[in-house]
Amino acid sequence: MHVKALQNRIRAMNSLYRDAVADMTLEQVNHQEREKVLPIAFSLSHFMRAQDQSISGAFLREQTAWEAGGWAAKVGVTVDRLGKAESVEEMEQLRFGDFEAWKQFQAEVLRRTDAVLDTLTDELLAEVVMERLPESFGGSYIARVIGTDAPVRKLDVLECFVYQHGLRHMGEIEHGRALVGLGGMTT
Repeated sequence: MHVKALQNRIRAMNSLYRDAVADMTLEQVNHQEREKVLPIAFSLSHFMRAQDQSISGAFLREQTAWEAGGWAAKVGVTVDRLGKAESVEEMEQLRFGDFEAWKQFQAEVLRRTDAVLDTLTDELLAEVVMERLPESFGGSYIARVIGTDAPVRKLDVLECFVYQHGLRHMGEIEHGRALVGLGGMTT
């Protein structure tokens, strides 16, 4: 039962990402309300690339789709960094040059995630991918969930790095959509 619930939650969340970009323009995704406020492009880039890393690393054991597909050049991203260790000042400069290319990358990540979700079992989710979190993760959400000395399982990767992380950034995207005159994602 837990597997099906997790699959449903991640698929529902990812459907919000599909819908969020469907009616947005390049100008809207790159809009920066003011200094120290990140554009929607940051939230999309940060989360989709994190989902790509999570699925590619923990489940597929291969290079990320971002790197393998040369998506930085295709999207024309102005800051080619994930945004975990970088400052707000640096990441507020992130913009997309080609939003249609971004949509193609995002669709690829979501297809790969969906294929992995189809393979989930309780046994697979219990597999350990890391014996313990690196010290740099001490203040992270996953550290709050599993602690700093616990092993990281594939379930933790999906729940913390994909599902919870995705919902957090979808909230930012919904707020950003409101700032550029677009509606929310759910009723």
